[in-house]
Amino acid sequence: MNKGYLDEQFCQIEDLQDEASPNFTEEVVSLFFEDSARLMTNIEQAIIGASRMKNECTSFRNSCGDENAEGCMRSFQKVKREHGVLRQKLESYFQLLRQASPAETATRPRGA
Repeated sequence: MNKGYLDEQFCQIEDLQDEASPNFTEEVVSLFFEDSARLMTNIEQAIIGASRMKNECTSFRNSCGDENAEGCMRSFQKVKREHGVLRQKLESYFQLLRQASPAETATRPRGA
């Protein structure tokens, strides 16, 4: 295996594997990839959501600057919708981080 991919934490997980749980390391690694894939998807969606909200805010500002009352109201409704979507995506992201955090803390090497 290439150096630089695994660290002391992986060795500690391997040390926990025994006859009673012969696939423990594989199960932990599988859970890691499931959680990390979900986190990356949420991050990507949050970033896209933030970009969409930024674009709607720009549209709103332009409509108001043009003194286009109808366009301003339409844009503001879109800003509110994107705000709600972004908030929901970020709340999901932070919830996943909170769920992943205890496992990371439990296996973090002392003094790191």
